[in-house]
Amino acid sequence: MTFLDDARAAARLLEGVATLTPVESSRALSQVAGVPVLLKCENLQRAGSFKIRGAYVRMARLSAVEKSAGVVAASAGNHAQGVALAAQLLGIDAVVYMPVDAALPKIAATKEYGAEVRLHGRSVDEALVAARAEAERTGRVLIHPFDHEDIVAGQATIALEVLEQVPDVRTIVVPLGGGGLAAGVQALVAEVAPHVRVIGVQAARAAAYPASLAAGEPVPAAELHTMADGIAVGTPGRVPFEVLRRHACEVRTVSEEDLSRALLLVAERAKLLVEPSGAAGVAAVMAAPPGDLEGPVVVLLSGGNIDPLVLLRVVRHGLAVSGRYLQLRVRVHDTPGALAGLLRELASVGANVMHVSHVRTGVDLEIDEVEIEVQVETKGPDHCARVLQHLRDDGFRLAEH
Repeated sequence: MTFLDDARAAARLLEGVATLTPVESSRALSQVAGVPVLLKCENLQRAGSFKIRGAYVRMARLSAVEKSAGVVAASAGNHAQGVALAAQLLGIDAVVYMPVDAALPKIAATKEYGAEVRLHGRSVDEALVAARAEAERTGRVLIHPFDHEDIVAGQATIALEVLEQVPDVRTIVVPLGGGGLAAGVQALVAEVAPHVRVIGVQAARAAAYPASLAAGEPVPAAELHTMADGIAVGTPGRVPFEVLRRHACEVRTVSEEDLSRALLLVAERAKLLVEPSGAAGVAAVMAAPPGDLEGPVVVLLSGGNIDPLVLLRVVRHGLAVSGRYLQLRVRVHDTPGALAGLLRELASVGANVMHVSHVRTGVDLEIDEVEIEVQVETKGPDHCARVLQHLRDDGFRLAEH
């Protein structure tokens, strides 16, 4: 059986389970890339991400004996919800190990689907160690988040849909963590549409694939410190790694600033809510040099399960790196009306003050000085420059930070 046959069989299993998610054109991204860019909205998928595809296919193909033994999984959130929902639909008992700092909404959603959640370790890799031990101890079947042929086949159903929805697609950009999604897309495209370029995107601060591909085998990432927890995987899976290595899949990395800018753009311009890992492909398109991508480009928005508190931090970070949020330290004489004067000047140039604080004690402050920390909202980089120049021209001593 070819991989296309396997992916089509997976698609039949997913009928009535996974949603045919829409593909939306993005004028903003098309302007950035210089070619048509479309978004495949897996953030609108059941359980909030593409993960239900692979999880359900893997679990539906278990034998009756395996199903009766139950399953165990490890995940930072999206695979957890996919496994929990698939278990509910198939009548299988499920235990899911999640890192202790997993997002609370993801933990709550996993429990609501009926799975037992156990918190263990600081990363998916550490949670996976506990899940494997549970499988060996109890006989439960481990449903790996990415390292299994059925998982890869399930994720490949996205590529089937993309090729039908955008038949002239030339580039598909895919968030890349452990590799199940990218491997499914790459394997399907290599067989059916080899002219289509697939690009996997990792967070630079959690990027195991570049070094692994260079070494010819999976090696651990040098660090795992990224807001994109959905793709923060320490070591590539052997099954997806072999697929991506064999087909020479291109892998790029994006910075935390790239991710926050991308999330902000998707929210503002596409009116879609995605998590940082789900915006990795958008970040890569925004960071690509002019003329680099052949269109039409389809970017997979892999998930939309974001903690509101994380969303708040990321949006503020995105505003800052986009030049829409300015933090200043201004020194003035500690006299009545000094603060009012500063605020009046900021208002005169259209800077919206969000927060103000006084610092009266410091080794570098004179006895009659006070340092005012001000956070202001601006209209972009040019406006930031005008605000700073206006204050300097008016005699204020300031330091941007």
